[in-house]
Amino acid sequence: MEEKPQIKEYADGWITEKEGTEVPTFLKWVYVVWGVFCASYLIVYMNGEVAHSDRGALVVAMNNATTQADGFMMAVAAMAFIYVLCVILFAFRSGKH
Repeated sequence: MEEKPQIKEYADGWITEKEGTEVPTFLKWVYVVWGVFCASYLIVYMNGEVAHSDRGALVVAMNNATTQADGFMMAVAAMAFIYVLCVILFAFRSGKH
């Protein structure tokens, strides 16, 4: 008699998973790409959109009037890049997950 695969349900059945199936490779790369994009976006726009033609001068004036937290923002971006590295190591290692 053939055994039917176990199906796990999450979110009241909206998400189902067959036991023993692998996560598609493209989906693993989506997590990596989005993580790198988000961390890079954080670094690029850390002090606002200062080069914008309309509101760039206002952003610069706001930055001059307030304290900037560049060190903190770089630490957060570094943690985001470390997270991406952990995702790569976990998702693409060989063996069962």
